[in-house]
Amino acid sequence: MANQGSSRKILNFNVGVLGHVDSGKTSLAKALSSTASTAAFDKNPQSRERGITLDLGFSSFTVDLPEHLQEECGDRVYNSLQFTLVDCPGHASLIRTIIGGAQIIDLMMLVVDVVKGVQTQTAECLLIGELTCPRMVVILNKTDLLPAAKRQAAIDKMTKRMHKTLENTRFKGCPVIAVAAKPGGPEAPETEVPQGVPELIELLKAQTYLPHRDASGPLLMAVDHCFSIRGQGTVMTGTVLQGALSLNDTVEIPALKVTRKVKSVQMFRQPVGSAMQGDRVGVCVTQFDPKLLERGVVCTPGSLRTLHAGLISVRKIGYFRGALATRTKFHITVGHETVMARVSFFGLPPSSSSTPATNDKAPSDQSPAQPPADSASTDTSPAQPSSDLTPSDKTFSFDREYVHQEEYVIGQPGMGEGPDPEQWALLEFERPVTCPSFCLVIGSKLDTDIHANACRLAFQGRLLEGFEDKGFLESALPRLKVFKTKQRQGLVERVTDDYTVIGRNLFKKETNLQLFVGLKVRLSTGEEGVIEGGFGQSGKFKIRVLEGLGAEAKQLLSSTSKKKTKGGNKTEPVKEEAKTDSQPIGISLSFKRYVFDPHKKMVQS
Repeated sequence: MANQGSSRKILNFNVGVLGHVDSGKTSLAKALSSTASTAAFDKNPQSRERGITLDLGFSSFTVDLPEHLQEECGDRVYNSLQFTLVDCPGHASLIRTIIGGAQIIDLMMLVVDVVKGVQTQTAECLLIGELTCPRMVVILNKTDLLPAAKRQAAIDKMTKRMHKTLENTRFKGCPVIAVAAKPGGPEAPETEVPQGVPELIELLKAQTYLPHRDASGPLLMAVDHCFSIRGQGTVMTGTVLQGALSLNDTVEIPALKVTRKVKSVQMFRQPVGSAMQGDRVGVCVTQFDPKLLERGVVCTPGSLRTLHAGLISVRKIGYFRGALATRTKFHITVGHETVMARVSFFGLPPSSSSTPATNDKAPSDQSPAQPPADSASTDTSPAQPSSDLTPSDKTFSFDREYVHQEEYVIGQPGMGEGPDPEQWALLEFERPVTCPSFCLVIGSKLDTDIHANACRLAFQGRLLEGFEDKGFLESALPRLKVFKTKQRQGLVERVTDDYTVIGRNLFKKETNLQLFVGLKVRLSTGEEGVIEGGFGQSGKFKIRVLEGLGAEAKQLLSSTSKKKTKGGNKTEPVKEEAKTDSQPIGISLSFKRYVFDPHKKMVQS
C-alpha cells in the first residue's frame, strides 16, 4: 500500500518467521530489522527471562524496490519495499497463535536449527504454511555451532535433507539458506556480527512478488495488541486483511459490540492518511478499555457476523494419527479466534457421484514428525484465493441430501486406498465466534501432550455457512438434510390369509406402533407389504401383503403342526404357525430419519 502521508510510497510485504521453539526466530528477526513497531520482539517479561517468544512480534526493515517488482507494479509507483516480519511463537502449546499469524503473511521463513533438523513443531509450522501461504524460504540457523572444518559439509547435508522433506509439498524446490543470526548464542555480546544476513536479505528481495491487494469491500483488520495513550485514545495495532480504512472512519469492534471513530493512523511510527489490505498499522480510536481487546478483529460496522455454529468443508490432515469421530470436541481456529467446538461429519450418499476432494494422506512409511506429503500444488507462484477452493466448497447445497457419518471417511468407500470423498462438518461452538465468510478453518487437538512426537493439526476447511441464532438447532438446521439409515429385522409368526401375516421381533413391547403404520416392509421371500398396525399388546404387528403371498412363502407358512390334547385320540386344531425354528421368514424394515428434523419423521424412498 502506498504511504499516503508522505512523498515516499512504500510497498508492504508480510514475512512470517516460523519454526520450532529455540530455533532462533526472534534473533533472526532482530538481525534483519532496522525499525521495530510497538509490538516488536515480544513485550512479555516472562518470555524475555526465558528467551522465547510468547506472542506475535512485529518488526520491519526497508530496502530499495527490486527491479522485478518495478515491472510487476506497472502504473503503481513505489519508492521502496518494506518487509514486515511476523515473529510467530514456536512453543508447542501456542500453536493457536501461530495459526493466527500465518493468515496474514505473504511469504514464510521456516527457521530450522541446523544441528537438530526438523522437529515436531517445525513440521506443524510447515503444515500451517501449506494451508495459508504461497511461498517459503528455509533458514538453516545456528551454523556457528557446527565445527568449522565440517561446517559446509553439514550444511550441504541438511540442505539436501530439507529438499527431500519438501519434495511432496507445495514448497518443492524452495530456497534453503544458512545463517548464524546470533553467533555465540543468547548470552553473546551484541557486538557479535550475524553471519549470512546480507545474503538472506538479497534472497528475500528475489522471492518477493506483488501481493494481491484490494481496497474495495468492507474493512477487516486483525488486531494483535491494544494499549491506551493518555489524552489521545486507544491504539490497536494489527494488519489490514481486506478493504481499507481512513482518518475519521467509523469502525466496529465486534467482540465488544461497540463502534469507534478513527483519530489517527500510523505505519511504523509514520503518520498516514489511510491504509489498505496488507498494511501493518497502528490505529488510534476514541477511548475504550484496551484490556477488553488483546487480540481480535476490527471491521466496517455490520460487516461481520457472530456465529454460534457453522458448516464447513473438511479435509483430514494426513499426519494426524487419530480418527475424526463425530460428536468429538476439537480446538477450532476460525478467523483469529480459537474456540472449542463439537464436530459432526457428513457426506454424500454412496449413490451420489461427485468429484472427490484432493487426497492429503501421508505415506505410511514417513515419520509423523516430518512435514506432510500432501498433494498441494508445487507451483511456487502466488496463490490466488480461488485456487484454495476444493470440490466440497463448490458443491455444498441445502438442496442436496447427505448421509450422517460416525467419523470422517478415509479413501473411497469400498475401493481401498484413494482420494478421500467430499465431506463436510457441523461445528457447534462452545462460545460465539466473530469471523468473515468463507474463512479458513483449522481443527486441532491442542490438549495432546506437547512432548509427544505427533501432529496436533487434525483437519482443515472453509466456512461455508454460519448460524447467528443461538437456537440454530430448531431455526436453521432443519434445512440441512442429513439422514441416518435405520434397519430393523423381524420374523413372520403366522399367516392370517393370503394377504395378511402377523410379525414379531421388529418392535419392543413399549414401542408406539402408530409411528410405523404405513411403512413398507419386505419379506425374505421377496414380497412387499405395509404395516397396518399392532396385534395384541406384546409388540406384534399386522402386515398387509400388497400382491399376496407367493408360492415359496405359502409353502413355508402352510407347514403346520397338530398338537395332541391330553384326551388321547382327540385332536384339537391349532392356529397355523410357520415353523420359524427351522426356516423362518424374515421381515426387513428400512427407513431414513433426518438428524435435524424436529419431528423425527421416518422417510422411505
